[in-house]
Amino acid sequence: MKPREIYAWISVNRGESSVALCCAALKVRREGYYEWEKRIPREQKDAALVSALKQAKKANPCYGVQSLIDTLSDEQKVSYGKGYKVCRDNGLLQYRRKPHGITISDKAAQSADDLIQRDFTAALPGQKWLTDITQMQCRDGKLYLCAVLDCFDAAIVGFSMDTNMKTPLCTAALNSALSHYGHANSCILHSDRGSQFTSHLYRETLENKGFRQSMGHTGSCYDNARMESFFATLKKELIYRLPLYKMSRNEVREKVFEWIVGYYNCKRRHTSNENNMAPLVKRESFTSKNQTVA
Repeated sequence: MKPREIYAWISVNRGESSVALCCAALKVRREGYYEWEKRIPREQKDAALVSALKQAKKANPCYGVQSLIDTLSDEQKVSYGKGYKVCRDNGLLQYRRKPHGITISDKAAQSADDLIQRDFTAALPGQKWLTDITQMQCRDGKLYLCAVLDCFDAAIVGFSMDTNMKTPLCTAALNSALSHYGHANSCILHSDRGSQFTSHLYRETLENKGFRQSMGHTGSCYDNARMESFFATLKKELIYRLPLYKMSRNEVREKVFEWIVGYYNCKRRHTSNENNMAPLVKRESFTSKNQTVA
C-alpha cells in the first residue's frame, strides 16, 4: 500500500490508539501522517475553488480570469496567479482573436479637431459619446453595426445595423441614441475619420442636434480606443462564438440586439465603473443619488 493509503486507513481505523503507535506498527512516518492530514482540507478547498470557477464560467462564458475571480465569495478569493493556474489547468482561459479595421477615410473631406485627446472619462452622462462601425460576415452577406457609447458608464446608448456602411447607418445609430437617452448641450461626439463621419449629411446632422464633432488621427486606433475595446468585446464574447457562416443577417442582427440590450448594458460587469457595475446600474445609481440630493 502507498503511504497515503495507509494514512487514510489509520485515520479511519485507529480507534483509541495513538497515531504514533499506529505509524510505528505500520512502518510509516508519524510526521508524514500529520502532513497528509493537513493536506486534505487544502485539496478540498482547491476542489471547491475549481467547482466555483467552472460554475462562474458556465454562467458567464466570456469572463476572463480576473472577472471569474471577482465572482468568488470572500472566503474563496485567490490571487490572480493562483486563479490563472486553476483556469489554465481546467480549460477556463479566454482566448482572443484580433479584429480587422474597416475604416476608409476621405482625404478630401474636412475633418474635425480631436477634442477627446484619448481621455475617455466623463463625470456626467451625455458629455462624451464615441461612435464607430464594425462588420460581421454572415451566410447571406455582410452585416454592419454602428454603435454609440457614452464615456460616463460605457453604455451603448444607440446602435443601428444595415447591409452597408453608408452614412445613413451612422445617422440612424445617432438618432437611436437621442431617442432613448437624449444628450446634454454641446455633447462631444468622437469618431475616426471614416468617410461616413466626414460626410456633409453626418456633419449637418450633428450641427442640427447641437453636437461638437471630434475626430482622432488617421491610422491611430488609440484615438478611439474605448470604442475599439467595445467592438473587441462584442466579437470575443458573441460574434466569434456564433457559426456566422450558417446564420442569416437577420439571425445575427437579433443576437447582437439581445446581447447589447439584454446583457452588455444591463448585466455585464465593467471594470472601468466603480465596483465593476454594469453600465445601466451605474447610471441608475447616479440618477438616484442626484434625485436624493435635489
